[in-house]
Amino acid sequence: MAKTENLNRLLGRPLELPCGAILKNRLVKSAMSDSLADGEGNPTNAQIRLYEKWAEGGVALSIIGEVQGDPRFPEKPGNLVLGEHSNTEALKSLAASASINGAHIWPQLGHAGALSHVPISQPAGPSALDIGALQCDGMLNSEVKELPDIYAKAAMIAKDAGVTGVQIHAGHGFLLSQFLSPLFNRRQDEYGGAIKARCKIIVQIIDEVRDAVGSSFPIGIKINSSDQLGGGLTEQDALEAIRILDKTSIDLIEISGGTYFPGAKSSSDSSGKGPYFVNFAQRAKAVTTVPLVVTGGFKTYPAALNPLMTGAADMVGLARALVLNPALANDWLAETGSHPSFPEFKAPPAGGITAWYTMRLTAIGNDEEDDFTLDLESAIRLYEARDALRCRQWEKAFLA
Repeated sequence: MAKTENLNRLLGRPLELPCGAILKNRLVKSAMSDSLADGEGNPTNAQIRLYEKWAEGGVALSIIGEVQGDPRFPEKPGNLVLGEHSNTEALKSLAASASINGAHIWPQLGHAGALSHVPISQPAGPSALDIGALQCDGMLNSEVKELPDIYAKAAMIAKDAGVTGVQIHAGHGFLLSQFLSPLFNRRQDEYGGAIKARCKIIVQIIDEVRDAVGSSFPIGIKINSSDQLGGGLTEQDALEAIRILDKTSIDLIEISGGTYFPGAKSSSDSSGKGPYFVNFAQRAKAVTTVPLVVTGGFKTYPAALNPLMTGAADMVGLARALVLNPALANDWLAETGSHPSFPEFKAPPAGGITAWYTMRLTAIGNDEEDDFTLDLESAIRLYEARDALRCRQWEKAFLA
C-alpha cells in the first residue's frame, strides 16, 4: 500500500528547474494553437479566462501555443504577437490570471517559416521549397542572423508583462523544426549540413534569449523526436540535438513529434492509443540532465504516471485531455483515476478534429463548455469563418 501511495504522489511532487524556478507538480498543459487572440495579436477576455481555468484546474505550467515574435510569419491569425504594437495591459491581465494558484504561464515563441499562413504571409524557411502543396522562399543568411534578436525581444516583452517563463518552439514542422530537418533544410552555409550545424541557430537563439531575460527566468524548448516523414529529422539526429541542448542554459525540454507538413497526419489525430514518445524520452534521458517533458497521447491516469514511475520523463504534457476537462490535473492529483471521454470522429476531413477542439477551447474561455454541442461540420464552418475574419484584421494591423 505504501509503495502505491508513493507512486501516486509522483504527479504532485514539485520540480526545480536548473534556473531555480519551481514547478509545483508534474503536469503541463502543452501548447495548442487556441486561436483566441483578437486578430491584431492581442489577448481577448476569452483567452484570458481559458488560461485562468487551467490554472484553477491544477496544472503546474500552461504553455500558450504559437506566440509570434514576427507578425510576417504567423501560424494562424488568431495567435498572439509580442512586438512594438502589443497591448501591454491585456498581456499583463493574461499573465496575472494564468498564474494564479501557483501555476506558471509560458508563451511558446514561434515562427511558422515555410508553414506560415498563406493568406497573411509570404512563407520563407531555411531553404526554398516546392513540394506538392508546400512552396516557400529560402531565407538569406542575414535574415537567419536576425532571428535571435527577434526571439530575445519577444521574450523580454513577455517577461515585462509578468509571464513566468518562455518556451522556444523547435517542433512540429515550424521554422526551427525546419532548420533541424534535412527535408526542409538544404542550406550550404553554416546553418545546414550535419546536425550540429542545423542546431546552430537554435543555440544562438537560446543564448540571446538568456542574455535578455537573465539567469533565473525559465527557458524551455519543444523539439521533435522525429518528423515522421521520409527524409525528415530522425531519432538519431534528435538525440544528438538533445545532447547539444544539454550544453546550453535551457531549463526544460519537451519532446513531441510529427509535423503539419501539408498532407501529413499529425500525431494528435492518430488512431493509435498513445502515448507516442515515451520510448524516445527514455533514450533522451541518457544524454541530458535537463528535465524532460513528454507529450502526446496521454489520456488516462496510469498512462501519465508511467513515464514518471519509470524515469523516462520528469513531467507529462497534456493537451486535448485538458480541453475535454480543464480541471483534469486536480482530479489526477486527488488520485481519482478518472479520465475524459474522447469523442470519436468517423472519416474526419483534414484539419477537422483540430477545428472541433479549437472551438471547444472557445467555449471554455466563454464559460460555455457545458453547453458545447457542435458537430464536426459546424465546428469547421465556424473555425474557418473566424479565421477569415481575423485574416482581414491581421492585414490591417500588420500588412497595411
